[in-house]
Amino acid sequence: MNRSFLKFVTDFGPLLVFFTFYYKNDKSLQIAIPPFIIATLIAIIFVWIIEKKVPMIPLIGGILISFFGGLTIYFNNPVFIYIKPTIINILFGLALMLGKFFTNEPILKKMLGNSFKLTDEGWLLLNKRWMFFFFSLAILNEIVWRTQCPENEHIWVNFKVWGMLPITFIFTAFQINIINKYKINE
Repeated sequence: MNRSFLKFVTDFGPLLVFFTFYYKNDKSLQIAIPPFIIATLIAIIFVWIIEKKVPMIPLIGGILISFFGGLTIYFNNPVFIYIKPTIINILFGLALMLGKFFTNEPILKKMLGNSFKLTDEGWLLLNKRWMFFFFSLAILNEIVWRTQCPENEHIWVNFKVWGMLPITFIFTAFQINIINKYKINE
């Protein structure tokens, strides 16, 4: 099976399930979250069956979706699902910030070092930019959900996918100059 197609289906399939249930059931998180959790767990199991491993980021995402989604359902309080992106982004930012205390090189280099080769200065700069990006996304999520929810919860739901995803793609595109500038030609 094509790896990029598999990644696309396992990344966006659960979101499609969530949106379908959310919008077909009067924008109810209580109804949309259980199928979202199930679809996420199925996607993780599917990746494990096909690849014989699960990448760390989807695994962490699946655990946090299940945990915060479960808290939202159990306590009938959507705040738990609202803060999930904040917590994920803070964790990623902290990992990039504190990783230097556990290894001699930036965590981003550990994660992406096989994808492309950069100078140490390039990895440090890229690591720092992504760290600030994750912290900024956490702040942005807090601003959106605290100003829009629960009255306009659908604005946060749409922002979560149709806002954060394009922001991430655009930010990633702006990193190409750094990658090209500090790339080590082999």
